[in-house]
Amino acid sequence: MRLSIIICTYNRDKYIYTTLEKIAHNSFPCGNYEIILVNNNSTDNTETCCQRFANDFPEVDFHYYVETKQGLSHARNRGIQESTGDWLIFLDDDSFVDTTYLQHLQYQLQAHPDAMAFGGKITPAFEDEHTPEWLCSWTYSWVSAIDKGTHVVLFSKDYPIGANMGFSRACINEVGYFNTELGRSKRNLMGGEEKDVFNRVKAISDKIYYFPDVHVQHIIPPQRTTLEFICKIGYGVGMSEYLRCASTKSKLLGRYIEECIKWAGTFVISAYYLCRGRCIVGKYLFAFRWNVTKGLLAH
Repeated sequence: MRLSIIICTYNRDKYIYTTLEKIAHNSFPCGNYEIILVNNNSTDNTETCCQRFANDFPEVDFHYYVETKQGLSHARNRGIQESTGDWLIFLDDDSFVDTTYLQHLQYQLQAHPDAMAFGGKITPAFEDEHTPEWLCSWTYSWVSAIDKGTHVVLFSKDYPIGANMGFSRACINEVGYFNTELGRSKRNLMGGEEKDVFNRVKAISDKIYYFPDVHVQHIIPPQRTTLEFICKIGYGVGMSEYLRCASTKSKLLGRYIEECIKWAGTFVISAYYLCRGRCIVGKYLFAFRWNVTKGLLAH
């Protein structure tokens, strides 16, 4: 089994060397994996950092590409095209793997040969060492974090997060690549491309596993915890949900109904935290949901 680790990056020279270095420090045969780095038109020192990594770790099968079509989905699709592995592993450019990441991943994939895709545990690592007051189980995904416990389970209604996920090549060959109309592009905070592809996987198989010991730390700078940023995330989610569902009226109507249900849930959850003296959770939840709705109705 050969693993292709695909990292797409845009102006993250602050983190990219460490991201790559932590992969190389795994006690895992270099011949069993490759790293595909896709630079999506960075204007910082990303190329220099990647060259430094290639020089420092010549034993690693490292490949560097520039994707000129702007957008995360374009970059991920380029990574798929350039990869050779049996499994395609996607990590964010600010995701730091554990020293046992590759060993645990290989073990889990061998133990679950029916797996079509997987997601691993993602723990937020706040750069200023300050955990936001609004952080709770309902807002955990805002910092691209996920923790489904200590046991291997299947994703059912939810799905993995892009900072730590993977697909078998056979799976991608069957369901297709990432939708380039969705996903982030420079400062655009749209998403939806991961949900879109996982929905296609779920249409053919329920074998999307959560592996708790396949763990990364996801770096969260202070600006990603502000109310302004959370509002932008919400608006981007709304816009991407419209694009994802706009192909058919029934699908879009279903998403509008789902949004109404989520508003009801927002009231209930906010009331719960209000009773426990955490008003800030409700404030952020309402701001996020309001901006999702705005984005959903903006077209």
